[in-house]
Amino acid sequence: MQTKTRIALAESDRDIDRCFVVMHELRTHLERDKFAAQVQRQMKDGGYRLAYLESVGEIKSVAGFRYGEYLAWGRIMYVDDLVTLAAERSKGFGEQLFDWLVQQAAAHGCDQFHLDSGVQRFAAHRFYLRKRMDITSHHFALKMR
Repeated sequence: MQTKTRIALAESDRDIDRCFVVMHELRTHLERDKFAAQVQRQMKDGGYRLAYLESVGEIKSVAGFRYGEYLAWGRIMYVDDLVTLAAERSKGFGEQLFDWLVQQAAAHGCDQFHLDSGVQRFAAHRFYLRKRMDITSHHFALKMR
């Protein structure tokens, strides 16, 4: 029996804060007391959106994403963050949220759907490949401070 789920955008500080526990599993450097303010800044300054999947009153998966347009790819959805609670993985929650993101990208006229994944996240890579994503580049970063 499939548990009823709901996917929504977190826009209020309360809903953003409810996403913290799940997001913290992926972004362990984040601090709870600063989380909502940072998400609100990213929403205002960079078009960031935070979606969550809720089941039985508990948030199981979250995704941070944004839309953009690039010479290289056209209009895209870029997924900054996609994580499911460790105890809830392999139950279909992450897949439901992923599929919702893809549907949103199509509905917003995106030509492509992009995300980066840490090189150590082997289970996530298997999931993305199963979802028919291609590995198209290496992402390089230079820490400035």
